[in-house]
Amino acid sequence: MENSHRFFRNAACRYFPCHPGADPEAFNCLFCFCPLYFLENCGGDHEMIKGIKDCTPCLRPHRPEGYDEILARLREEAAARREAAVVSDGSA
Repeated sequence: MENSHRFFRNAACRYFPCHPGADPEAFNCLFCFCPLYFLENCGGDHEMIKGIKDCTPCLRPHRPEGYDEILARLREEAAARREAAVVSDGSA
């Protein structure tokens, strides 16, 4: 299956599609739990409700181009953290 590592749809999931207004045919379940959730400024559409990040309105990881966007952002974050570690170690 071509691009099976980039796209997965679980139409049998009882929550599918879990985001209102999503196109079920183009909905990617690969990042069911968004890897960017831990970032304060993740770039997605979210709101804070009683101190909890609610990503219900966000479709970023579920759009067809979401795979590339998520991986690019994770690479940026990893590079920034490596750089910060080097600076804090005094290795720079």
